[in-house]
Amino acid sequence: MTRPPLSKDTRLCISLAARPSNIGTRFHNDLYEQLGLDFLYKAFTTTDIAAAIGGVRALGIRGCSVSMPFKEDVIALVDEVEPSAQVIHSVNTIVNDDGHLRASNTDYLAVQRLIDEHGLDPSGRVLIRGSGGMASAVGAAFRDHGFASGIIVARNEDSGRALAQRLGYDYASEVGSLTAAVIVNVTPIGMTGAPEASEQAFSDATIASASTVFDVVALPSETPLITAARRAGVPVVTGAEVIALQAAEQFERYTGVRPTAEQVAEASAISRA
Repeated sequence: MTRPPLSKDTRLCISLAARPSNIGTRFHNDLYEQLGLDFLYKAFTTTDIAAAIGGVRALGIRGCSVSMPFKEDVIALVDEVEPSAQVIHSVNTIVNDDGHLRASNTDYLAVQRLIDEHGLDPSGRVLIRGSGGMASAVGAAFRDHGFASGIIVARNEDSGRALAQRLGYDYASEVGSLTAAVIVNVTPIGMTGAPEASEQAFSDATIASASTVFDVVALPSETPLITAARRAGVPVVTGAEVIALQAAEQFERYTGVRPTAEQVAEASAISRA
């Protein structure tokens, strides 16, 4: 199937991020092409988030993906906040219904689905490294899925303790000798272009004691942490899975069409090429 020629009727979806990447742009545009939808997706950055969201409303932009550092600031700029975003006070998706802006968090929804798909046992403890907006989404997804025991590890004591308190988890400033059944990296450690790109978010000993290693870093999907976990024979959940699922949730909200797992997999592969 082929996407219709661009015209005045083509619907626009965008992303707003401090450092835009091509992943979302390639993912959505490939699915538009696969499904023959009259949509176009474009990534942007901005220094004026209020004006940018005003533009979404005024120009009839259908959908808007929101990344750091705008995930909390946009809450005051929309008309409706779904429970997935309310529970963590963080937005990553805005849908424009004729000027009515509705916000949600598909990161939260994607992590919950992955917990189910990988059969993670909520009776075990979860150790989450990170305390930013994505860590809040991940932590809330685990807590709301029945993981009553958890630890937030963060160098920033204020945000780390605050997140741990909201979730009812413990706080630690360093991983040290801590262990857990599920360990999750929600920091830039291992991310392409980050200062810590070549580093491993958890030690080999912590990895070996885990039953599942989860890294939300999507680029590359085979981070040093995931590589070490595979080497140790520990099951993994990769950032590629997170970003594909959350983007599929966004896609359905924007277009009303739910792509198949095969279509999502193809678009995800192209987005990361």
